[in-house]
Amino acid sequence: MGFITYLLDNIVRFLGGLYPFFRDVNNFIGWLLPALVVYQGAFFVIGIFFTRKFKPAKKKHKYGIVIAARNEETVIGNLIDSIHKQDYPSDLLTIFVVADNCTDKTAKIARDMGCICYERFDNEHRTKGFALEYLFDRIEEDYGRQSFEGYFVFDADNLLKRDYISKMNDAFDSGEKIITSYRNIKNIDENWITMSFAVHWLRTIRTYHRARSFLRLATNIQGTGYLFASEVVENGWHYTSLTEDRGLTADAVSQGYRISYQNDAEFYDEQTPNYKVAYNQKLRWSKGLLINFQESGWKLFRNIFFGRKFVKVKWNKEEKKYPWYKKIGIALKDRFIMFDTFMHLLPTNVINITRWIFVVLILRSLNAYSTGAHSVEFFAGGTYLAQILRHFFSIKIQIPTGVNAIWTTFLIGVWARLFYRIGAYIEKIIDPWYILFLERKRIKKMPIHKIFLNSLLWPIFDIVGRYTTYIALFKKVSWKPVPHNSKITIDDINKQKRVKF
Repeated sequence: MGFITYLLDNIVRFLGGLYPFFRDVNNFIGWLLPALVVYQGAFFVIGIFFTRKFKPAKKKHKYGIVIAARNEETVIGNLIDSIHKQDYPSDLLTIFVVADNCTDKTAKIARDMGCICYERFDNEHRTKGFALEYLFDRIEEDYGRQSFEGYFVFDADNLLKRDYISKMNDAFDSGEKIITSYRNIKNIDENWITMSFAVHWLRTIRTYHRARSFLRLATNIQGTGYLFASEVVENGWHYTSLTEDRGLTADAVSQGYRISYQNDAEFYDEQTPNYKVAYNQKLRWSKGLLINFQESGWKLFRNIFFGRKFVKVKWNKEEKKYPWYKKIGIALKDRFIMFDTFMHLLPTNVINITRWIFVVLILRSLNAYSTGAHSVEFFAGGTYLAQILRHFFSIKIQIPTGVNAIWTTFLIGVWARLFYRIGAYIEKIIDPWYILFLERKRIKKMPIHKIFLNSLLWPIFDIVGRYTTYIALFKKVSWKPVPHNSKITIDDINKQKRVKF
């Protein structure tokens, strides 16, 4: 028994002795990760005031519209109706629907409304990505994918403003190969969950899409409401993971495409008001992010250093005539785009939780066995809550050496992280206010008291996203359909009043 105690004592002291080194490594990583994305602060400011504007198109291009639908008889007719009401020549638009494992009237409604509909039955491969792969294969067989200049991708619950396709055509005609658009929510006022989804999408527009499109960088695709040139799928659609949109984004950028954003092209979608469905959706996003990083992370990282050496989009004839200094500028911009997309895909939550568990919880606790802990601040952290409480209540903890020091330090580490999250939660409550204020002219009118109450719960949306990432590391996640029941039409939306502050 004495030998075991001696052995454990030496093991604990050895591991605890590693703490100072790993503490410095941990602090460096904690400094490095924010430093690598500090430029995003400038993007936030730019996104408030600027976005890219496109000149009216000189040519009206021919498009295919692809819709993957699974038991969407309630909503798909309204989407198709909004497409038929576009101010764009109908002879240049062909609507393709894949009725994916449907047991309702989705296929019949699509055909009755003039769409080309293919039915697919495959319970082994259930993601939207597999449905789109099947649809593009059928288009190749019957029409040829290159017979259309570009393809729009929509979900069955979407609704398009009357000038949506015209505005997207302006961006496409300017030479852009992949374009995303303004995503609005038709049921934003249903409950706190739908408002949280709306704030999430609108925040992405303000902090991600607008600045990157203005600076001619690459933004990202988000599930629906986007357009790409037919050359992107010349060899078919192969993005079949749980998050096919992120798969397309990562692969397209790694191949040299710059994804743009058209702020004037607006569509609406429906968000689930059900917490369980929302949780499953967030879990799928988290798992998909990890898969997409595994699939494309290396290609993006490699291209940061090698530019266009490994990409599909090479120097065009016009660029080859540029002077050397302009070519250097373009090459640096290409590398920055790869870096920016890599950092967006990088699972920083996983990195942060790993270093916290290993360094703070384990090694620091074991180190306290030999050294104890001195003047540990109970209200630690840089949040406003921590600063206020330290101002009024400065509580410092002294921990003597020994076995009890391990468990006490461990619990202090857990408390410190929990306390930090509480402070960060409180600070995030203001997010919906400035986002909804910035977008007040475009979103549905809501009572101020409803915005206030829902904003109190908004941080839960981000918290769930954080912890589903941890769960996704170990849990097998399967695709589950998101039910859509809204009967709102594009005509109903046109009659709605906008938010007023």
